[in-house]
Formats: sequence, structure tokens, C-alpha cells
Amino acid sequence: MERGTHILVIAYPVQGHINPMLQFSKRLASKGPRVTFISTSIMSKSILQTVQTAGSSLNFETISDGSEDVDHKTEIIDAQLERFELVVSQNLAKFIESQKSSKHPPKILVYDSVLPWALNVARKLGIDGAPFFTQSCAVNAIYYHHVLRGALGRIPVEGPLISLPSMPSLGISDMPSFLCDTHSYPALLKLVLNQFSNFQEANWLFCNTFDKLEHELSLRGYEGKRN
Repeated sequence: MERGTHILVIAYPVQGHINPMLQFSKRLASKGPRVTFISTSIMSKSILQTVQTAGSSLNFETISDGSEDVDHKTEIIDAQLERFELVVSQNLAKFIESQKSSKHPPKILVYDSVLPWALNVARKLGIDGAPFFTQSCAVNAIYYHHVLRGALGRIPVEGPLISLPSMPSLGISDMPSFLCDTHSYPALLKLVLNQFSNFQEANWLFCNTFDKLEHELSLRGYEGKRN
């Protein structure tokens, strides 16, 4: 990747998704690319200020997600997710289009994996797209094998033990809660499962993991003992 390549990053606006994608963005910017972290208007000013302070090496932009015009006390989760996709996909496209004639036109969009429609936005505007999976690789593997491979059979998942490729035997208590209790949050279950709808069409895949970090720490510890 060329130094100065402009990369856009957009996260689903909840803390558990923002934090890993913010850390990824800072790491990415340290390697030379120009990184713009895109937030949406539902983020509170305090969270936004914290994010911007923590990512001083990044550029920040905010686009509307339509939350300014709704009553959050009465809007159900299904309507919220539908509105978010409709409004953000339109405003994200407008933002990318506005940047095409700038000094640093964007080349890549890294998007939260629960926003698979962002890949379509990127492709229509001629830039590459890559999902970032904010959950652990183990959880992603469980969802993947259920959605694309049918390895878990029906849901809710029934035990006592579940066997999946390249993973140890798992009990019901090891399963993501959405696969065991499908009635409490059906809209969120759909959101999670949809992240695998088109990920194989993306240019790259990014995962939130400590594996490489742990490997680096092990190497440093080994070198320290040698010295």
C-alpha cells in the first residue's frame, strides 16, 4: 500500500464496535496511509470527543444517520436498523463522491462487518471495500459455520456438545447468546448473521484479534531473556 493512500473507516455506532475499529485505524495510520474515521450523528458529543482525542493521528468526519429526526423512546430496533442503513448508505455515498475531487481521494473503505451494504456503496463509487469483524474470531467462526455451512443445524442451538471444524468441543454455554435465545433480539440476530452475506466479495478481511500481538510479546520476551 502506497504511503498517503486515503482510507475511510466506518464503524457501527456503539462502543464495542467503535473501540476496536478506532484502534485499528490508529495502527493503520501509523504505517503511512491517510485515515479518515467516519462517525454518525447518533454518537453523543462526549463519545465523539473521546474518540477524536484518542485518535489524534486520524481525520474525522461525521455524517447523518437520521437520528436527529426520530423519537428514540418510541422507535423500535427494526425501524432503527432500517433507517440507519437507508440514511447512512446515502450520506456515505455523498461523502465519498465529494472527496473524489479532493487532494486525497479515497481508495479504500473499511467498514464494520455488520454493515455489509457498505461494500455495495464502495463498489458503486469505484473504491475497494473490506469488512472489519469486531467480534472474536471464534465467535465469527461459529456464526460462519452456522450460516454458510449449516454445521449447527437448526437454531436455537441444542446440545449438549457441538463440534465445529478447527475448534474444540463446545457446550451450549459456549455459544453466542443470539444462537441460543433467538426470540429476545431477532433484529440483532439478523444484523449479526447478515455480516456474512457478501464478505467473500470483499477485497480483504480484517479481524479483531490479539493473536499477532501475543506473538510479538512472546518474541520480545524471548529476546529479553537472551540479552
